[in-house]
Amino acid sequence: MTVCRQSKTASLLLVFLLTIPMLTGCWDRQEIEERAVVLGIGIDTADPEEKKVDEEISHLKGQIHASDTGMVKVTVQIAVPGRIPLGPGESGGGGGGKRTVWVVDAVGFTIDDAVNALQQRVSPPLFFGHLRIIVVSEAVARLGMQNLNDYFRRNPEVRRLNWMFICKQEASDIMFASPQLERVPSLYLMTTMDQAVKMGRFPNDFLGVFWNASSSKGREGFLPYVELKKEQNIQISGMAYFRGEKLVGISKPIEVPLYMGITGLSLAGGQSFVRVPGTRDYFMYQVRSRKSTKKVRILNGKPVMNVTISLEGNLLSKSNESVQLSNDVIHEIEQQLESQLLTGYQRFIADTQKKGSDIFGFGEYVRAKKPAYWNQHVKTKQAWQNVYKELQVEVKVNIHVRRIGMKAT
Repeated sequence: MTVCRQSKTASLLLVFLLTIPMLTGCWDRQEIEERAVVLGIGIDTADPEEKKVDEEISHLKGQIHASDTGMVKVTVQIAVPGRIPLGPGESGGGGGGKRTVWVVDAVGFTIDDAVNALQQRVSPPLFFGHLRIIVVSEAVARLGMQNLNDYFRRNPEVRRLNWMFICKQEASDIMFASPQLERVPSLYLMTTMDQAVKMGRFPNDFLGVFWNASSSKGREGFLPYVELKKEQNIQISGMAYFRGEKLVGISKPIEVPLYMGITGLSLAGGQSFVRVPGTRDYFMYQVRSRKSTKKVRILNGKPVMNVTISLEGNLLSKSNESVQLSNDVIHEIEQQLESQLLTGYQRFIADTQKKGSDIFGFGEYVRAKKPAYWNQHVKTKQAWQNVYKELQVEVKVNIHVRRIGMKAT
């Protein structure tokens, strides 16, 4: 009986000890109204006048010189409590960015230093758990993103599903923009990218994917390149691709579908004109599906990539009525598209090779399929950057026109 009673007492004590951690409640809670919720961040190089500012927040004046580290300007969009619309029935209409967010900036020697200065000007603690976009100016990206990536990767509040952009103008201009279709400017840019991915106009390259590519030995990262147009419109103007931590090149918008074709992203939405050989007529061709196969072989001690790209699509329109769509004409259009796209693929690959930026991940394919060659001749990311410049890439294109429309001829 004594043993039974002791066992029962021990069981009750164990249950009591296991229950204690669940009774702590919200001891570390913080009301959302007591936080400064950051929705967007813009990062620029500081201008000469801003570099003269030294507010002695994280260091004494004269201890650090701008010539040693450079200086950055950080601009943030902070949600104004009570003004963020909760649904379509809320008042405020589009273009209400100036009413729903507060834009504030600060200068520092690093991103963390600038954020620290921002915190001096904002009474609630800055909270990055709802951060949606990070916009980096082209000038900052060309100097290098080491400090920027290091800060955001260490911050546990920053989600890997956020979007990072490279912008042609100052990133602060994007932060102050107020698009008419969205009451929260940061959400507009995020929605723009999400819809571009759904429509097959841009690869799904959110922040985590970019960091993963940048950390890979045989692949480089890229980011969407945007610019601010008239009437506060923000346009996706291509891909900004990197070599290591530095921006080295910017593609044209029409080259984005070329990247998606080489990498075999099936969701397609690109369009291009094609001219019927021997005529002055043009057709608009839209890709509907893609497939890419890659093979690698070692020839004379060097890797050779074979890429076969198969595309299916529709003819949407033509410039005039002089050409009738017979089977022979459709075949001629397919041949012309194959020649046209082959030139585009080869040119785009050559452009990235000049910069040593393997955004297609050919290096990762070589590392997976030819590990002996990689371990003996490449080994590091820096070595592959040099090998990629001389890599022989053989491209083959297959085009099929699936639909031509229902108009009677």
